[in-house]
Amino acid sequence: MTALLPPSEGLLVPPGHGRTVRTPAHDVTFKVTGTHSRVASSFEVVVPPGFDVGAHVHARSEELFYVLEGELDVLAFEPRVRTPDTWQRWESGSGNRVVRATPGTVIAVPPGCPHAFANPTDAPARMFFQASPPPDHERYFEELLGILDAGGPPDRAAIEELRARYDIEQLTPLRYR
Repeated sequence: MTALLPPSEGLLVPPGHGRTVRTPAHDVTFKVTGTHSRVASSFEVVVPPGFDVGAHVHARSEELFYVLEGELDVLAFEPRVRTPDTWQRWESGSGNRVVRATPGTVIAVPPGCPHAFANPTDAPARMFFQASPPPDHERYFEELLGILDAGGPPDRAAIEELRARYDIEQLTPLRYR
């Protein structure tokens, strides 16, 4: 692993730059990695129509999402009842429900908070995503995208094992067209 940048040097990643991993499920561009930050990894993610990350929760990780383009259905709350098939109809004890996020929407997810996003539209959505601490999400994305890129339906057993290793308790299935 490369050492962190010296305090006198920052990192500038111009538009369209960063290492991109592409699969039929989605594109992830690594913008800031654990090589560059002790605080968080940052990514730009293109979420294609029909992609649903599935509701999940992290015991240790904290995440932030910022919708740049398109629309996503999102949630970030503990539901009254965790139904195992879908999260789109979940409701919190205080009445929160799934929201249609549009450009400019920010979703902050503390450790222990169930969350999900899906693109129910016919157009791609794009978001900025930050995960702390690094580099777990970097490694997770690389391995997940490798599984999804294998073709055919997702290997659910491989995804379940991967998520368990990276502090991800999957509550509803990951889906994509």
